[in-house]
Amino acid sequence: MAGLFDPVEFGSIELPNRILMAPLTRARSNRDAVPNELMAAYYAQRASAGLIISEATGISREGLGWPNAPGLWNEVQVEGWKIITDAVHQAGGRIVAQLWHMGRVVHPDLGGGQPVSSSATTAPDYAHTYAGEKPYVEAREATRDDIRRIIGDYAAAARNAIAGGFDGVQIHGANGYLIDQFLRDRANFRTDEYGGSIENRLRFMTEVLEAAGAEIGMDRVGIRFSTNILTQGVDDADPLLLFMAVAQRMEELRVPWIELREAHRPTSAGAIPTEPVSEAMRSLYSGKIALNSDYDGPSARARMAEGIADAISFGRPFIANPDLVRRLCRGLPLSPGDSSTFYSGDARGYVDYPPYDEAEAA
Repeated sequence: MAGLFDPVEFGSIELPNRILMAPLTRARSNRDAVPNELMAAYYAQRASAGLIISEATGISREGLGWPNAPGLWNEVQVEGWKIITDAVHQAGGRIVAQLWHMGRVVHPDLGGGQPVSSSATTAPDYAHTYAGEKPYVEAREATRDDIRRIIGDYAAAARNAIAGGFDGVQIHGANGYLIDQFLRDRANFRTDEYGGSIENRLRFMTEVLEAAGAEIGMDRVGIRFSTNILTQGVDDADPLLLFMAVAQRMEELRVPWIELREAHRPTSAGAIPTEPVSEAMRSLYSGKIALNSDYDGPSARARMAEGIADAISFGRPFIANPDLVRRLCRGLPLSPGDSSTFYSGDARGYVDYPPYDEAEAA
């Protein structure tokens, strides 16, 4: 049975260990969504991860609804990412870009117009904007022209990711964002070929993956799902049946790896999980599966021993522990993160967490 510190291949990407850095929004870009050298320092500090999945990165202005999050839709952004990917590679790491369209979870203040979704619905709670929290507005139902345009944006962003030095991409299909809004029957009320049956609800995701694979090769493409928690009001009546169909589609498309945010206890944000579906997906999908959600060293090793996961992705532990891989390997204590600095926008709580000093601890 493979362990956390054994090498593995995710398509054409060779990982030296099975500890992934999960995507973590940190809000250190600028209002034009351009990455910078501060971000390069942050990612390079964490290059010992078997694979870094970048923070969620917008494929278009329309689809980016988080203040100071980065993008991948223009040349200036590509040049900014080159600084980061070069730093990661020089430190011996591997990094993929997570491609993001937030759908109805984009406020007009950030997206520039009425948001678009699978159906005319409104997200619950409040949007983060530069002027503070504001209620979401109703999204309009995506037309077929919208769908073709957005799929083109995903393809262009995948192409830009490779131009920016990334080793591949991960499509964001989780957490109640646009792809999730198409997948789930309690957010997708369409009556055309993109709604209704599970087969129809898989169509948008399928076309996005096919478009990205056609641009950069499917061996460089992964995708993330949140399989067993209600996120941002997006839910499904039968998640087991849905994600078994998703697993079968991943097998048909030959997607080499998937990441499942599958909670095994109430999450740090308070979400209560339903029954896990990873075991059922494993029976239908022969690619690599990374599991995510509130793992530490012992629980990660236990999940790996079950034979379902090929890797474990760690989110918040990587914030305060840039040397997380070494700490897990040697059983060293983990530092807690300061949540007040998660999105604060400067170096504090971002690049100033030190590696573990064994001499000082002794």
